[in-house]
Amino acid sequence: MQNGPSSRLLEVHRDLLERWRKVMNLVGPGPLDVHYEDCERALVGFEPRGRWADLGTGAGFPGIPFAARFPDVQVELVDSRQKRCRFLEEVVAEAGATQVTVRRARHEELETGAYDGVMSRALTAPDAMVDAARRLLVPGGTAVLFLQDDAPVPEAPDFEVFHVEHYEVEGKHRKSVALRFTPR
Repeated sequence: MQNGPSSRLLEVHRDLLERWRKVMNLVGPGPLDVHYEDCERALVGFEPRGRWADLGTGAGFPGIPFAARFPDVQVELVDSRQKRCRFLEEVVAEAGATQVTVRRARHEELETGAYDGVMSRALTAPDAMVDAARRLLVPGGTAVLFLQDDAPVPEAPDFEVFHVEHYEVEGKHRKSVALRFTPR
């Protein structure tokens, strides 16, 4: 693990998640490592910039590991549930993660064309995620989809796939797909 503010963010997140997970039903039973590993493995292969949103972040996946890996990127953790946002605000404050903000909202309420990148681990179906990305991204922006390895990439003529990362976590074959928004 890295040293400095990035590792501090992950340490605080893990510590608070262990303490709050059962009381707030933030993640299911079992070890937390699988959630971190899934995010870490999925985020290989591209260099983000600017302002990003993690849509339906839940307990902070993939947004917290993303913010730790890319500390120069502004990350907005977006979730509609107050208890999740309260948890994430505590994590961000305790870690001193000034590049991370928490926003209680549905993705449909976010400003059109306001993000250089969007991602979601489990918000909605891939086609719906691409539709949300189309509305939220600036031209040239990036959408990252977290998928089962055999899941098809949604067809979208105004997006081009520029990176696919295949990986395995706990025997499950997964992939992340990075799409660049190229409106015509």
